[in-house]
Amino acid sequence: MPKKLIIAIDGPAGSGKSTTAREVATRIGYVYIDTGAMYRAVTFIAIRENLLKNHAAVTEYLKASEISIVAAEGENRIIWNDEDITLKLRSLEVNDNVSEISSIPEVREELIVKQRMVGQSGGVVMEGRDIGTVVFPQADLKFFLTASLDERTKRRFKEVRGTEQVDEENIRKNLSERDDKDSGRSVSPLKKADGAIEIDTSDLTFEEQVTMIVDTIRKTEKEFRS
Repeated sequence: MPKKLIIAIDGPAGSGKSTTAREVATRIGYVYIDTGAMYRAVTFIAIRENLLKNHAAVTEYLKASEISIVAAEGENRIIWNDEDITLKLRSLEVNDNVSEISSIPEVREELIVKQRMVGQSGGVVMEGRDIGTVVFPQADLKFFLTASLDERTKRRFKEVRGTEQVDEENIRKNLSERDDKDSGRSVSPLKKADGAIEIDTSDLTFEEQVTMIVDTIRKTEKEFRS
């Protein structure tokens, strides 16, 4: 049986990681895993339970709860104690606070264990901010997607408009602040992994960036078979 690869795709918010990784996984017959959704889930619960400023309480609540990521075709479902909270994770309030929750070392430790369990057998396209650096530094292929702040702002505005009253300037500010927090945190900071292939998606079509990654994966699969 051909080797099933572990594919890591990292990058900042709005760089196209999620949509690209989802489509890549579909085309190569792999399972798509959105690790960022797990941090969003903890953030959403922390907001709902009024625990945002109490990091110790957030960690204890997470340890006492059951969080699972269910891989389904074209989508991941996030289940928290039997409650499907998937559709509640893309709000601006979650966006504003997810970097803070993601910076809690104990939260990252808990979720990294779960992420490794999901992906260790291979056949996964796993995306996030520290997949190639921390979760799976031994991944068979690592990609780092980037895009200009202007382009990422446009993409995020298109994603959330119609669901919330937001404007592009607020989204730009949120993305810029997240960049600073994600890159500057002491625990698992956002950075390009050693050996990662960097792709600037600012001027690429969706088809171009997906094809670029799929072609690289196919080439690597052939090398493993030869």
